[in-house]
Amino acid sequence: MPVDLADWLPMDVDIWAWVGDTQQQLSEAGNVGLAMALGDLPAQAYEGRYPQLDVMAPAIAQQAEALELPWLEFYARYWHLIGRIGDRTQGAVAVDDAKQLLAFAEREDVRDCPAAPAAVEALAIAWANTDGPGYAAQRLETLSPRIEATSPEKPAFAGLVTQYVAALTDAGQPGEAVTYADSAIERLRTAGREPSWELGAERARALLAAGRGDDALVALQAAADAKPDDPVAQPHRDGVRRALILATLGRISEAVDALPDLDVIGEHPRVFTEWTQAVAKLAGSAQITNTWQLGRVVRQWIDYFGMMGGYRARVELALVAGDLALGRQGVWQARLLADVAEAGAAELRETGDLAERIAALRAAADATPEPAAPGPLEERVGQFDAADGFNADPEKWVGWLAPLSGKDLEATRRHTTTLGFLGFPAAGADIYWKMLVDTGDIATAHADDVAYLTTLLIEARQDERLEQMAALLPHADQYVALARMHSARERWQECLDAAEHAVSAGAGIEARRLLSGAAQQLDHNDRAANVLAEVIDELADEDVWRMIVMATSAEDWALVRKGAAKLGMPLKSSEGPIEEEMGLIRLVLPAPDGGQRQVLSIRTGPATARLALPQPRGMDYNAGDLVVFDPQLLEPVPDDPKEQQNFVPPFAAVRILRPGGYTSYFFDGAAPSEEDWAEFTEVMAERGWPMWVYSDENYTIPHPSTGERLPGVFGWVAVPPDVSPAEVDALLDDATERWVHPLAWLDLAREIGVEVERHERIVKEYGL
Repeated sequence: MPVDLADWLPMDVDIWAWVGDTQQQLSEAGNVGLAMALGDLPAQAYEGRYPQLDVMAPAIAQQAEALELPWLEFYARYWHLIGRIGDRTQGAVAVDDAKQLLAFAEREDVRDCPAAPAAVEALAIAWANTDGPGYAAQRLETLSPRIEATSPEKPAFAGLVTQYVAALTDAGQPGEAVTYADSAIERLRTAGREPSWELGAERARALLAAGRGDDALVALQAAADAKPDDPVAQPHRDGVRRALILATLGRISEAVDALPDLDVIGEHPRVFTEWTQAVAKLAGSAQITNTWQLGRVVRQWIDYFGMMGGYRARVELALVAGDLALGRQGVWQARLLADVAEAGAAELRETGDLAERIAALRAAADATPEPAAPGPLEERVGQFDAADGFNADPEKWVGWLAPLSGKDLEATRRHTTTLGFLGFPAAGADIYWKMLVDTGDIATAHADDVAYLTTLLIEARQDERLEQMAALLPHADQYVALARMHSARERWQECLDAAEHAVSAGAGIEARRLLSGAAQQLDHNDRAANVLAEVIDELADEDVWRMIVMATSAEDWALVRKGAAKLGMPLKSSEGPIEEEMGLIRLVLPAPDGGQRQVLSIRTGPATARLALPQPRGMDYNAGDLVVFDPQLLEPVPDDPKEQQNFVPPFAAVRILRPGGYTSYFFDGAAPSEEDWAEFTEVMAERGWPMWVYSDENYTIPHPSTGERLPGVFGWVAVPPDVSPAEVDALLDDATERWVHPLAWLDLAREIGVEVERHERIVKEYGL
């Protein structure tokens, strides 16, 4: 459902009017890409388009600083932070940025920005994400003066008081939180404003914490029709909180119905903890199955909060996951989760009764019987191998293999890798370490065991330990292990150096893949391609395609041909650049707003295509550009033969190999007759000027005299570098002079200073 900009709170109308004005000013100054991206930042933050947001928001902030536009810089930094601390729930890793944003908002040239108070709210959220109870006092102290200075008429007021209610609840004062929420709601309504869904939902949380579950349900229901600050997240957040309240009240069937499925909330860390708490209350019901898959997912969430500095969530999830594990007789898992909770508790500012809860989990683990083994100990490995890989329970097998692990090599391999699969790589690494490293056997260990241990150490993020192990390995194996570690951490130069050592020492294809991948990341495409070409006869097809892409980027056409021959791909030419017509494809390229654009293109080689459609000004590419692409299909070919006929395969663009130098010009106006339009497109085709209409049948414009809606048309025409703007103007003028309604190309007219007033009049009269 599309969301209007006015729905994105706590920004107010003034800030959106300013955003619109700023977009227009940036466009007129030639910053089209920046203008396009500006209005999309809130949607990127709330719709979960984080790769776009993480690129575009810092870029906009940087340009705003250069242009000396502090409000714009605040706007970009604020939405980037909201994208991190909102649905992603970043904690300690975002606190310093939140503090810096608040300091920036208090600058003299920023403090009058209508959205500046939102910086205080953002800091409170970051603290809450880190350790809600531990930072409760700081949150209350920071929020209080800002709330006093903000009248209820201001949009920022609701967000600030919502965070104050949350802080009171986390401080162990849920009764006071309810009273404060009621007072804030009354103040809002007196001021002619309605409370947000978030305020109502936070009031419901406080009521639940106060032991008033029935009232909490009523409060959440009352908030259902309230306008949310985050309209995208509101449905699943409401479902999770409703399910938790109902489960607490023992209304199991209703709670199950309200609980969003895992595939709905799996990308929304903000609700991970409450969802897991609700599931734990429902796990004994017939409707909710407590499975090892659930345990594995929650373990991944625990690790996520560990990386994001969500210390309180990490501990709470570990304790709930421990209880769930015991419900599955996962005794070993419950004990490890108690260790996780204990380690996490050391990072909290306020621990409350956590020590008692951790001790209770350990005691429950000691009292829980483990599941009966499937057979004698000496047959376990064979039974594991014979188990149905689809239905087997890996949690149970970890327990059953544990008595042999660290003693029997085959059992150790299966036990430790299964531990890693379930999210406990450190535990698996400890066992392998004692068996191979502490005994000194690592130097002569089988390559598979070295690889398994390396994987476990990488997944456990135990880099120092991995380096210690690598030092005990033969030269080639040592550098393969180090290269794997550096690659996993995206330390490309270090990966390249280590992989070079490994290849020189005679390591196999894995070292070459690591070397090639690192060289490509460092834009050394010639080296990346040739290290694979040296063993082309050993390469799998996937490796050959990678080699072709990198050889194409390096314009090593001989090697591209060699790779194509290896794959059985016929080429017409035998030397020089490959320029053939191999059909239409869709190339997926980055857009200025951080999204993606699909551009119809003509495939010219195994990994090259020439863009066929003109692109708006401000793009980094245009019609005529020669692009290197990754030949791995982004969509499967349809099974239906009829669909196959119209299927244009999509591929991801890698880089611009050679720009075509084309320039695009915008046109806009009333659509002509079909006959006139056909003639117009024919004229463009004769010149070889790519032209594309970006409007659709919904685009209409007003008749200047009657006001009736006329079908409209707008688009871009691209011309090669040897065509002057004056030639374009002359051709457009000649091709459209007999149309009933005139076409406008104002930007082109301004560029050459020809009939500017006429085009300005057309734009004004037709409302273009």
